[in-house]
Amino acid sequence: MTVTPESAQLTVLAGGGTLPLELADHLERSGIAFRMIAFREFASRALRAKADAVVPLLDLPAIKALLTRYETPGVSLVGQVHRPNAAALLSAYTLFRNYRYVKDVISKGDDNLLRGAVSILEEWGHSVVGVHELMPDIMAPRGVLGRRHPNEDDRRAIQTGFELIRALSPYDVGQAVALTGERVLAVEGPEGTDRMLDRVRVVQNRRLSFAKPVLRGALVKGPKKGQDLRVDMPAIGPKTVIKANKAGLNGVAVAAGFTLIIDRERTVAEADKLGLYLIGYDPEDNTPEQEP
Repeated sequence: MTVTPESAQLTVLAGGGTLPLELADHLERSGIAFRMIAFREFASRALRAKADAVVPLLDLPAIKALLTRYETPGVSLVGQVHRPNAAALLSAYTLFRNYRYVKDVISKGDDNLLRGAVSILEEWGHSVVGVHELMPDIMAPRGVLGRRHPNEDDRRAIQTGFELIRALSPYDVGQAVALTGERVLAVEGPEGTDRMLDRVRVVQNRRLSFAKPVLRGALVKGPKKGQDLRVDMPAIGPKTVIKANKAGLNGVAVAAGFTLIIDRERTVAEADKLGLYLIGYDPEDNTPEQEP
């Protein structure tokens, strides 16, 4: 879907975090008319106040009724949500789909679940628009974004990390890994990047030492092969950098052009303050510094 200030009409289905508010501000500045439906369990107070409607995540009849009333051709799913339990999903989704189909989708992991949500929205007559299509400037550029540059060990860890993400793509695990050199410290699972970094912190034994730790290793984040970026775009923000530092890592590498950097100015500032490198990396190009 091509979005222009003159013709665009869309509804934002908004979860948690600051990204929905960033998107709303961007759309308003761009003159793009939109509606916003916030998910009650996840949206912040500020987001709920700004939204046209607030509904539970799994109240599909209410969501469908609102989308029908708004008559917007485009829908964008933005913000953080946590996967509901299987019983709740079955109860909600079988209102619109065959029970066996829904059970099969739910059993196969988050990628299939998101594709199922997209297909329902498309069956209702809407085009699903990715936030990267609406806000291309929020995507990570190629190159070093702060003051610090990765060293040789860092570059080896980064390349290995992206290779691992690609290799694990068929198994629908997470979008992030943590490594030191070629040693894997952790792979993101359903718990998300923040909690994975909490596990890395334990592995690095930081809680057992009163001495200032020697930072080592990298957080690598990027999309899985075949991932639908319209609804599941990898993202980092200031909190990611802070968590990486606490986990004993000395840098963050993300797939350039395929990863959202939320609040980029603050994210880069946090990396500089903590002495971490932050780089937008092209996994297909192993040029040492990958300058912009």
